[in-house]
Amino acid sequence: MPNGGLGEIIFFSFPSAILPFEATSRQTHIAFTSRHQIMLNARELREAFVQIRSQSEAICAPLKTEDYGVQPVTHVSPPKWHLGHTSWFFEQLLLKTLPDYRPFDARFGFLFNSYYQSAGAHLSRAKRGDLSRPTVSEIYAYRDAITRAVLGALSDESGLSEAQKTIIEVGLHHEQQHQELLLTDIKYILGHNPLFPAYHGEFCENPAQESPQRWVEIPAGIYEIGHGAPDTFCYDNERPRHRVFHEAFAISSHLIRNDEYLEFMQAGGYGEPLLWHAEGWDWRAQNQIDAPLYWHQIDGQWFQYTLAGLAELRAEAPVTHISYYEAAAFAQWKGMRLPTEFEWESAQAELDWGSRWEWSESAYLPYPGFVEAPGALGEYNRKFMVNQKVLRGASVATPAGHGRVSYRNYFHPPLRWQFTGFRLVK
Repeated sequence: MPNGGLGEIIFFSFPSAILPFEATSRQTHIAFTSRHQIMLNARELREAFVQIRSQSEAICAPLKTEDYGVQPVTHVSPPKWHLGHTSWFFEQLLLKTLPDYRPFDARFGFLFNSYYQSAGAHLSRAKRGDLSRPTVSEIYAYRDAITRAVLGALSDESGLSEAQKTIIEVGLHHEQQHQELLLTDIKYILGHNPLFPAYHGEFCENPAQESPQRWVEIPAGIYEIGHGAPDTFCYDNERPRHRVFHEAFAISSHLIRNDEYLEFMQAGGYGEPLLWHAEGWDWRAQNQIDAPLYWHQIDGQWFQYTLAGLAELRAEAPVTHISYYEAAAFAQWKGMRLPTEFEWESAQAELDWGSRWEWSESAYLPYPGFVEAPGALGEYNRKFMVNQKVLRGASVATPAGHGRVSYRNYFHPPLRWQFTGFRLVK
């Protein structure tokens, strides 16, 4: 799943509300950085496993049965597929390695494998919406069976090897990634329904940026980049920690806001070819793009579809659901540019972040000395290191405690369905 990962934060945080995601401020993330934890004993893994598995189902609780199987476009997966896939992950990579385990349904390996070629054939991504069967209730039965089987394997402190417990740890981070995808996919599904139904009326996705805008001056020099704490979790693409040199620059403490982006639109930014990359200009024309995703002009006033329903555009909220192409065109209009991922990481202690994934100017590539994870887990990141841009930060949909400064998310430049935004460098 192309949704990588942010600096040294504690592994888990478990809000009790049915909607466990909220706008996470920079202060929230920094509060975690003083604590380190290794989640490799069975008791801790059991507790985390129960919490995170329950959280995925809590996200789906507001849905109607009819919502579970919809797939409007290829890059949006139906909620029922996410629930099945996050169970398949534990079954395929852990349970099938245990003696005497019998698969819940041998056919599910084909249906819910995402892209792990080493694990066998899989259903085409574009066909996930064709799965009227298994039913929603059957998928919940599958989840329950896998949850019970993993908890059974964890019942004996000495029953699993360190490698097997590490697979559970990775699987929990993987499920948290799918929790974010669940929310953004649900938003796309409901946001493209002409009735604009609300997912949940209390979901706040547009926090205001209230602190004053300032430019953070970062001197030229050598900076250490990447995950460095040996006793906290990270993905293989965040390592090894290494040094980079960059020239002096100034980076905005703020993400670009809706009112600032409106100025770009009103100035004719979508119609000025000199602002756009060639691919971006063609993408804009072919798809008739003239505003961020989910923006609707009604009787001369701008509205935005949110998970709480259709609402008036909030001027002081960070702009979101825009592509790399749009972010780069805005930066060109301002006579500035987007930060590289290394500039972003070097400056992060001075930035407000946490409500949007932020487009960077960096291509998604391996770090010097990169070593992929062994076995099937090696397919998790390396195979996507082509034709994608890195995003840094976190979003309002990111599970609490899941972000790190070193987290490297990555998407193709035209994609907009995630909570994506940007800041500028000059």
